[in-house]
Amino acid sequence: MTPGWAVTAIVFVYGLAMGSFLNVVIHRVPREMSLWRPRSHCPGCGALVAWYDNVPVLSYLWLLGRCRHCGAPISWRYPLVELTTAGLLALVHHRFGLTVAAAEVAVLMLLLVPLAWIDLEHHLLPDVLTLPGLALGLGGAALEGWPILRDALLGAAVGAVIPIAVIYGYRWLRGREGMGWGDVKLLAMLGAFLGWRGMLMTLVLGSLAGGAVGLGLIALGRGKSDTELPFGTFLCVAAVPVAFWAPELARFLGWVGP
Repeated sequence: MTPGWAVTAIVFVYGLAMGSFLNVVIHRVPREMSLWRPRSHCPGCGALVAWYDNVPVLSYLWLLGRCRHCGAPISWRYPLVELTTAGLLALVHHRFGLTVAAAEVAVLMLLLVPLAWIDLEHHLLPDVLTLPGLALGLGGAALEGWPILRDALLGAAVGAVIPIAVIYGYRWLRGREGMGWGDVKLLAMLGAFLGWRGMLMTLVLGSLAGGAVGLGLIALGRGKSDTELPFGTFLCVAAVPVAFWAPELARFLGWVGP
């Protein structure tokens, strides 16, 4: 029998490859480009990237973060996304093993990584990721039986209703939208995967993180009270600890007894 640590290491290696693909998603989806054509190429000179220059993390280090042909810098995002994806998937296996729950959390991680980066860079949460994610979350819950599916359906519904209420309430008070409609679909997706309690924990933690960053930017003179922040990024980051340690977080927040 293969030791557990060896399986986790194998998952990590596969995660690096998945992270490489997610970099393609992050770059191309906001630009409405095909994920398959053209082949990977340097955005500076247009030269195709050879397979040996496309090995996750190692090629970036070997090339010192620059294109082999024109010397244009390669964003540090590429190795970071690869390592983050690999680390998250390895943690999924370490935490949940090879189970249906592990598959659900792994799918969620593979959605959260590109959504977080796309919203950070473009202030956009593409429907092509959130809506299939919503369906996948509900589908995975259905495999675990009616009680889990009921919680997922309620989570998706509450996750959509809360930001819709914020959008219309803020528009009524301030004359403009306080959240984007992409946040509605993202929170519905998170509710489908995490249930209504997990979605609410994610919303609380994401709001606290966003508020702290906003106050920090104001204190540094780099932002104002109406500075637009990528709230979806904060929600995606907050959803990670909730997906892995929801019971522990619930106790820490005082939502359940010790």
